[in-house]
Amino acid sequence: MPPRFTLTSPALLAALAGAFILPGLAGHDLWKSQDAIGLGVVYDMARRGDFVVPHIAGQVWLEDGPLYHWFAAAFGLVLRFAMEFHAAARLASGAFVGAAFAFLYHAGREWTGNEADRPTVGAAAMLILLGCVGLMVHAHEAVPELASLAALSGALAALPYVSARPARAGVAFGVALGLAFLAGSWIGPVALFAAVALAHAVCPAWRTRGAAAFLATALGCAAVVSAAWPAALALRSSEVFLEWWATTRAAEGTIGENARHLIANGSWFAWPAWPLALWAAWSLRRRWREPQLFVPGAGLLLMLALQVRWGPPADESLLVLLAPLALLAAPGVFTLRRGAVAALDWFGVLTFAFFTGLVWLGYAALTFGMPGPVARNLARIAPGFAAQVHPLAIVLALVLTAAWIYLVFFTAFDPMRCVARWAGGIVLLWSTFALLCMPWVDYQKSYRSVALQLKSKMPVGAACVSGRSLGVSQAAALDYHGGIRTRPFDLLKPYACPLVLVQGDPRHELDAPPPFGKLGWTKLADVGRPGDRAERYRLYRLRK
Repeated sequence: MPPRFTLTSPALLAALAGAFILPGLAGHDLWKSQDAIGLGVVYDMARRGDFVVPHIAGQVWLEDGPLYHWFAAAFGLVLRFAMEFHAAARLASGAFVGAAFAFLYHAGREWTGNEADRPTVGAAAMLILLGCVGLMVHAHEAVPELASLAALSGALAALPYVSARPARAGVAFGVALGLAFLAGSWIGPVALFAAVALAHAVCPAWRTRGAAAFLATALGCAAVVSAAWPAALALRSSEVFLEWWATTRAAEGTIGENARHLIANGSWFAWPAWPLALWAAWSLRRRWREPQLFVPGAGLLLMLALQVRWGPPADESLLVLLAPLALLAAPGVFTLRRGAVAALDWFGVLTFAFFTGLVWLGYAALTFGMPGPVARNLARIAPGFAAQVHPLAIVLALVLTAAWIYLVFFTAFDPMRCVARWAGGIVLLWSTFALLCMPWVDYQKSYRSVALQLKSKMPVGAACVSGRSLGVSQAAALDYHGGIRTRPFDLLKPYACPLVLVQGDPRHELDAPPPFGKLGWTKLADVGRPGDRAERYRLYRLRK
């Protein structure tokens, strides 16, 4: 028999993480909507050299914290001579996801009382996070919440040292919470700190002389780090600071809307972490006063409550829930019944084998035109796409398939096997798709061709372009790919900017600019992405 995988091997975990993170990270243009928004802020930040007030396509943008954009701008500036700026900047996403894996592995390993169980619990925590379905695509986009996920994972990794080294643990925990605040919403860091503070009153293991020192140090460090950027923002412009403060405090979505989104989208986004976490909470309920169970459980409940109250109802906001969810679920894997382990195990094997087979079928149809019906349907989705054979991509996809088959058939039965096979299936599906089908998807989702066509139709020496009904992500993509930076359309003074770019509907032109007195509009361009039935971009010039 060939040698079996050691499921807790750091080499295997590192290989899975690398095979998940790298494919598809830098191989596509700006995608609607969060990817284009994130990279638009990064591009504007790098071009302006202004790291205090974020902008997107020339407009102030205060919806997200700046931490992700700082790191992404650094990646883009350092590596811009080796690759395109957006590809280099998006490597920050890979760095943050890798950091989240490492921190969560460390938290699970060091926060386990039994020395023999440490490698397995740490590996389970990391594999459960990697296996979350919602992380699969967002890990390869320019999403600021990835920085928050990494920071919260780092905060959890500091907690095993609360009793032994309270001052150092307090510094690490507080700094991580402060960075999480600078990366995204305040919900994650506030909920986790509240859970830790409550654990000092509930959990006997943390009732030590150093508890007050830890909490005070953590709160002070978190406050200093969190206040650094808002203070710089206030010094730059009090108006911008007040706008950011109002945006931060405002609730997004109603309670009912947020709850429905959390239930409907969270059920697949956090699969299979949430059923494993529920089982862990039930099977280990007699140990609920242990910090390693109480903190992620209480922190998760508080995050859910705050998320329902303040929102927003967006998939990206669910990323911060994955760190405490995976850490809570990890010890529950080893209490699963044999039937449950086998069910999750083979459900994952069959599911990922089926969908990966569909990816290969689609690639064969795109490249070789067989089978014919599938090829014709894919051609209708992306008209004009010409597939090219990339031998290296095919070889890598075949190597991944062989490695997954080896993982399926040459691992001994073990509770860890179900999460390892599930994580391996996620890696197989995403990496095969990224290696084989990414050019086809990017052909449809990229705005590069739209920007270049519009740019070619603009009169030479045009002073400005106004935008009408233009989305934020579209404006960012057009600015990046074509240097088309629009200003708001002024209905009362259309002559102030005689070029108008309208994002409209392919079926009609009811959103064209209205005539101004005797002045009408001449259409210069009417373009769109291949196969896009929702958006059309029309360029008009004021006719004198």
